[in-house]
Amino acid sequence: MLRVKVLPDVPRWARIAAVGAALSNVPSALWRISIAVGIPVGLAQSEYDAMDAPGWGSFTLIALSVISEFFAFLALGLVQSWGETWPHWIPYLHGRRVPVMLGSGVAGLGALATTVFGALFVHTSLNADMEGTTWGIWLLNIAYSPLILWGPLLGAVTVHYYRRRIAVSPVPA
Repeated sequence: MLRVKVLPDVPRWARIAAVGAALSNVPSALWRISIAVGIPVGLAQSEYDAMDAPGWGSFTLIALSVISEFFAFLALGLVQSWGETWPHWIPYLHGRRVPVMLGSGVAGLGALATTVFGALFVHTSLNADMEGTTWGIWLLNIAYSPLILWGPLLGAVTVHYYRRRIAVSPVPA
């Protein structure tokens, strides 16, 4: 399991949920990267042609994977110190406290967006006309199914982050 150096007042369930949210995107990213580098995943040639992969479309697949992984791993900030204090490598902000509403607001919007995306994926995959082998369609569904958990896990950790932060934040006079 991914080792996460959490803050002392973060319960185990929140750490597990943050790691789950961060890792929920890995299977779909690996699936896209496989296509990008030319590893067959059981789709019909027309599907690879539509993605232009391998080829110029590979850049899009890899970029989508990297960007989605970046956003997925931000969930770890909700249980680690860099989610409460800006890291040293961020100019002008390093060492200052992350505003509670900024952290929880951005994470909350992310939880909402990923929950909607997960629900749309389930609806679309059940009604999709993807062409490919039976194992290829199964592999696609297996790779993308963990995305259904991303939003709810992120939402749970976001609520915990907000409640924990406001409990210790000084109230302005």
